[in-house]
Amino acid sequence: MQNKEHSWLNLPSLSLPVKALFTGYLLVVGLGLMMAGGQIMLTHGMADGKFGLSMDDIVYSYYGNREGSKLEAKLNGSMKDKATPEENLAMIKWARNGASQEEWQSTIQPIVDQKCAMCHAHIPTLPNVTKYEEMQKVAAVDHGAEIGSLTRISHIHLFGIAFIFFFIGLIFSLSVGFKKWIKALLIFIPFAFLIVDVAAWWLTKMNPGFAYFVIIGGFGYSLASSIMIFSSLYQMWIMPWRGMRSDTNAWRDN
Repeated sequence: MQNKEHSWLNLPSLSLPVKALFTGYLLVVGLGLMMAGGQIMLTHGMADGKFGLSMDDIVYSYYGNREGSKLEAKLNGSMKDKATPEENLAMIKWARNGASQEEWQSTIQPIVDQKCAMCHAHIPTLPNVTKYEEMQKVAAVDHGAEIGSLTRISHIHLFGIAFIFFFIGLIFSLSVGFKKWIKALLIFIPFAFLIVDVAAWWLTKMNPGFAYFVIIGGFGYSLASSIMIFSSLYQMWIMPWRGMRSDTNAWRDN
């Protein structure tokens, strides 16, 4: 009896236009996932002042560094090269000493106007640290991600990434050669680990011990998605070509 998997629509037998459509989507999504990884390295990965994602980076991003301020974390991390070491040290000491308005006007504001205003005074998504009231908030003890910000990022992440996984899974569902339970597991894993990832943000906000689950969630859905993307591309382009070569060789042998 012919395998039902091969008797209907599947990746190797798709028409050229459909293969082009699916391939374009998978390539763009794959590149997007790589860019997302790079963005994480340049933002969360610099939370502890060192390049590369670590447990401290996750803890500082969501739970915060309760021994210091967001200003100090940024000046020791992603903003370290924006001012001189002496200027960074002056701002850190100012924050640790209570962020007084007198010292702000005499010492800190001139540094901020010269080194920070070019971005923070003109980009709406960044805090306007040229204003004392905003700088006070940044100089306060770092309690990690704010609830409002975490809520906004969570719902965007869940909706947006779920759509990506849906179409990757839909394309992969047309693959051949996988046992049904393996195929179903690979399709479901990204959704499950996406929930683990986002839930871990909130749990880490309350307790830094949950930071491990952030890395587990991100690694889990990235690995499953990569397997589905590469398997789908292989079956659309390489598998039919290899099958055609086998048929040609068999004909020549006869």
